[in-house]
Amino acid sequence: MAQRRPRSTAVAVGAALALTALLVLYLLLVATRATGLIRTGEPIAIALGAALWILPVVAIWFLAREWALAIDVQRMADTLAEADELPVDDLPRSPGGRIDRAAARAAFDDVRARCEAEPDDWRSWYHLAFAYDAAGDRRRARESLRHARTLYRA
Repeated sequence: MAQRRPRSTAVAVGAALALTALLVLYLLLVATRATGLIRTGEPIAIALGAALWILPVVAIWFLAREWALAIDVQRMADTLAEADELPVDDLPRSPGGRIDRAAARAAFDDVRARCEAEPDDWRSWYHLAFAYDAAGDRRRARESLRHARTLYRA
């Protein structure tokens, strides 16, 4: 029997699919307008239409890239959950729900040390990504997740 995902996960996936569908619809509308501009035959309209075609192409590339990362991150999370190694968010929070930055930095140093000790272990990079996120550095968190995925796939 297949394991059911928690309701919050199902809602998140549903929301992501709905937003993706809306984005695809928007991109189709932009592509239609771009094609219409190109078909006018006017040099300026052709240039604008060609420029407008760049948006859907780039957006679809980014969208595919993000969905691929999300799927791989979920696979890594499932693997860690089976081994009972998922990172636990037990950092102290303010009454408003914000993570205490000093505690996040202290926890980050421990996770970074583990990652430096085991640089070829995708699990340490996965944990480092969530430590970066808790510390407020989303860019490095995503870079670490991408590196974890590379190691996971190898």
